[in-house]
Amino acid sequence: MKTIEQPISKQSRETSKHYKLKKQLTPYLFLLPALIVLGVTVFYPALQAFSLSFTRYEGFTQPPQWIGWENFQRLWTDKVFWETLKNTFLYLVGVVPILVVAPLGLAILVNRKLGGIHWFRLSFYTPVIISTIVAGIAWRALYDTNGIFNQGLKAIGFTESIRWLTSPQLALWSVMAVTIWKGLGYYMVIYLAGLQSIPAELYEAASLDGSDGWKKHWYITVPLMRPYLLLVAVISSISAMKVFEEVYIMTRGGPLNSSKTVVYYVYEQAFTASDYSYGCTIGLVLFLFIVGLSILNLNLSRHSGGERNWQL
Repeated sequence: MKTIEQPISKQSRETSKHYKLKKQLTPYLFLLPALIVLGVTVFYPALQAFSLSFTRYEGFTQPPQWIGWENFQRLWTDKVFWETLKNTFLYLVGVVPILVVAPLGLAILVNRKLGGIHWFRLSFYTPVIISTIVAGIAWRALYDTNGIFNQGLKAIGFTESIRWLTSPQLALWSVMAVTIWKGLGYYMVIYLAGLQSIPAELYEAASLDGSDGWKKHWYITVPLMRPYLLLVAVISSISAMKVFEEVYIMTRGGPLNSSKTVVYYVYEQAFTASDYSYGCTIGLVLFLFIVGLSILNLNLSRHSGGERNWQL
């Protein structure tokens, strides 16, 4: 017996369209408050900073004056800027590889079902919740001439104190140590989440095939953790390029600009020298560097990765 399909009325069609439109708009309505806040606090100031890069603006007493590319020409010949860029690159090279590899080893160590393992995880994560200002002050005391580090070196035979924060050769690397110390626990937690999503059956199969110990992590953990490795590489790279608090608290960019980074130079030009437009210019160049670095990381991950077959 054939059923006779009833024609859909015009009112039903309009109701269906209205329902679909409402369904499509609902997520955006939930996002609207956050977008308004971001627009006021992030997007509008960013656009304003971009426009100030092409002006001369040194205070609130006079409006910005359009000068075109003069700030960028000044930047090209600014020796201090290139020195801060070099320091930022050294920070990137010195910090990121450690923060990509070391937290993964820590995550593997604490991803075990042992008594009291939660306390070990907490001890590694504790530096993350400590304020950067407090950490900087504490480490500055440790680096002091009469601090614990120099006292320990004297106890094993060193006769002179090391100038950790006042030596142009050591200041930047001493500040890096604080960034690494604070970042280990944070990235460990990211890796730990990834490790706990790997099926235990894979490790059991590897043990049966004779791959045990660190070998199974090389052939199973590392390939499956590639998305997390990429995430940590991108986040730690961006954090290293915009480091500020550690430098401000511990060295103020000295000695002789040896620990001055690009972000600290932005702060110095904008809020110490009151050259807001030039500070915005430096910030714009830093933003372009960060975007380029992120794109490079993503492209490298696509070309290096998912096609390779890993065998036990």
